Amino acid sequence: SWGLRIRYSAEPPGALETAGGIANALPLLGDAPFLVVNGDIYCDWDFARASHQSDRPAHLVMVANPAHHSGGDFALEGERVVFAQGEQTLTYAGLAVFSPAFFADIPRGAVMKLRPLLDAAIAAGTLSGERHAGRWVDVGTPQRLAELDKELRNA
Repeated sequence: SWGLRIRYSAEPPGALETAGGIANALPLLGDAPFLVVNGDIYCDWDFARASHQSDRPAHLVMVANPAHHSGGDFALEGERVVFAQGEQTLTYAGLAVFSPAFFADIPRGAVMKLRPLLDAAIAAGTLSGERHAGRWVDVGTPQRLAELDKELRNA
């Protein structure tokens, strides 16, 4: 009813991790950059912004560090993502725009985390990013999901 067509890439038991799963799904994604959104986040980031990041190999959306991840993941120098530095860290929001080429060297069916690819792109100076200052919630635990559900029902 919404004009959507859903295709999915099956993974073996135990899964392929994020980078492995994306690499496995590349034949379904085509040649254009694509948006990746973690299934366990809630946010008000403007998804139309993804189309403005299509000229980069990888572009991350980051947020202020939540209480459960106070150390953060990375830092920003302008629009360039750099390794975490002291108190100026940010947390990867689970939102990113990737070029298919970013995953081209991962064999289909390989188990691989995303972080090594992000670290290599940081070292090469090719990972861009932005800070989202709006609403973002990691609902990755039953407790945080219940809290958000209660908040939204009472809104």
